[in-house]
Amino acid sequence: MLTTIEIGSCVSVQGHFVRRHANGMVTVRVGDQLYTGHPVNAAAAA
Repeated sequence: MLTTIEIGSCVSVQGHFVRRHANGMVTVRVGDQLYTGHPVNAAAAA
């Protein structure tokens, strides 16, 4: 499932969902890279 996260105030990444952390952050995979950040809600991603 594609998921969008924010990894900075102006940087977002969209990739394949890997896991949700206990602190609410989400990890996604883009190619061989893993990125962890705060999930973007559905209304903001649309």
